Amino acid sequence: MSIVAVSEPAASRRKPVARKVARVVQPTTNERFFEKDDIIVSKTNLKGHLTYVNRVFMAISDYQESELLGQPHSMIRHPDMPRAIFKLLWDQLQAGKEIFAYVKNMTKTGDFYWVLAHATPSIAASGETIGYHSSRRVPDRRVVDGTIIPLYRALKDIEDGEADRRAGLVKSSERLNAILKEKGIGYDEFIFGL
Repeated sequence: MSIVAVSEPAASRRKPVARKVARVVQPTTNERFFEKDDIIVSKTNLKGHLTYVNRVFMAISDYQESELLGQPHSMIRHPDMPRAIFKLLWDQLQAGKEIFAYVKNMTKTGDFYWVLAHATPSIAASGETIGYHSSRRVPDRRVVDGTIIPLYRALKDIEDGEADRRAGLVKSSERLNAILKEKGIGYDEFIFGL
């Protein structure tokens, strides 16, 4: 991310305000891997902006800590990911529940990597949710290739098939919920049953 100084008119006598400028990353076909014992860790505030990243996160994503902190966690979202999965994730977290999900992320250079994410609300001593915590591990490759990639491709096709993005998200979420209802299980049970 680059920082651009935006100045107010001289009459206002305000200091220039720095703002982050969005960086467009072009996806590549290069897949990255991390070690089986490594854990990618991040914390966010309630709006999903990064407040902490560990060294494994920085190493796999190619970003420096200064480029990550304060940015939306979605900056590493790969465009192949269906939005329905993130809707489910946010719905669960905002309801105070944990969630496990397979996620395809994108590095600063456009490479990609798969993770099995475990996201939870961060709770203060007062019982109030103050942010979110996520730990990501190496996923089961058999599950990624055999189930997750075809499922996510189908959900993404539904989303991309609608001219209205909101309608695409609704239809994709409905399809995901129908699959779970057919199986008579929740999403976490589905993930761990693979």
